[in-house]
Amino acid sequence: MAERLAAGAGKKVLIVDKRNHIGGNAYDHFDEAGILVHKYGPHIFHTNSRDVFNYLSRFTAWRPYQHRVRAWVDGQLLPIPINLDTVNRLYGLNLTSFQVDEFFRSVAEPRSPIRTSEDVIVSKVGRELYEKFFRNYTRKQWDLDPSELDAAVTARVPVRINRDDRYFTDTYQAMPLHGYTRMFERMLTHPNIKIMLNTDYREIERVIPYEEMIYTGPIDEFFDFRFGRLPYRSLEFQFVTYERAVYQDAPVVNYPNENPYTRCTEFKYLTGQDHPKTSVVYEYPRAEGDPYYPVPRPENAAMYREYEALAKLAPSVHFSGRLATYKYYNMDQVVAQSLTLYKRLADARPRPIAQSA
Repeated sequence: MAERLAAGAGKKVLIVDKRNHIGGNAYDHFDEAGILVHKYGPHIFHTNSRDVFNYLSRFTAWRPYQHRVRAWVDGQLLPIPINLDTVNRLYGLNLTSFQVDEFFRSVAEPRSPIRTSEDVIVSKVGRELYEKFFRNYTRKQWDLDPSELDAAVTARVPVRINRDDRYFTDTYQAMPLHGYTRMFERMLTHPNIKIMLNTDYREIERVIPYEEMIYTGPIDEFFDFRFGRLPYRSLEFQFVTYERAVYQDAPVVNYPNENPYTRCTEFKYLTGQDHPKTSVVYEYPRAEGDPYYPVPRPENAAMYREYEALAKLAPSVHFSGRLATYKYYNMDQVVAQSLTLYKRLADARPRPIAQSA
């Protein structure tokens, strides 16, 4: 938003962020061992939008990257999403694509209507695979049973009858060649953009005049929690550097059953960095901490709609992003949302615009 408003519309933009760095949760940096890591967990870029990909390509070269995930189940590292190889290796079978399709149909438990995350998975792959791969992982991640969560949580998880073990199948799959932070820095070089870090926008909004604000923080916080706090799940990250070049056999390994963490990411797979050591991060879901994942339950959606109605009464404030719209967006969706909002604002008369995160 800042780049487009400054370079595209000639507006003056002030970015205000509570943290001590730009880039939000996609921020990356070199750790003490000299390995490029993502401070807030792995961020994998993928999109089907040519416009989004072309826009970001103005600020970065790309490293082609096809993301792959394994799940540690019954003493094996198995492909996830579940595919032909997952079933064959788990059960010691030699099914073909046609046969595994029939296998899924034979074990599936039809649910109608599909209301919960449990309904989604059980109706696709049956009870046993649901228990082995999804139920305990979801419990750890959300502190709720899948039967208590909206279907949207697992609706995007595919089941494949072939051997395609890519986690995503989008047209464009790549990582910024020099990292996300470098890409953001190039976005913010315009002289009309100023940045204030380690600052809460409320500390300066009466001191620095502005006419419009792009707000990307939590919407309930903006309205002083008038209708209560919107629930989020948070994460605690444990970074470890190992004195060897490779730690695990896949970029990400999910741990649905054993262990208190949900997954482990090895960053060199993502970045392509050549280094004699390797750094990984373990993710521990938490109830408290920075807000990461909106909890998709009907009562939470109802509370958000109350805040959304208030937001519509604040025409000089534009709410954008995950926290401000209480939705789980992929990165490309946030970029698309921002470009759409820019097009709407670009028609307005030139004004100084503050951006707050």
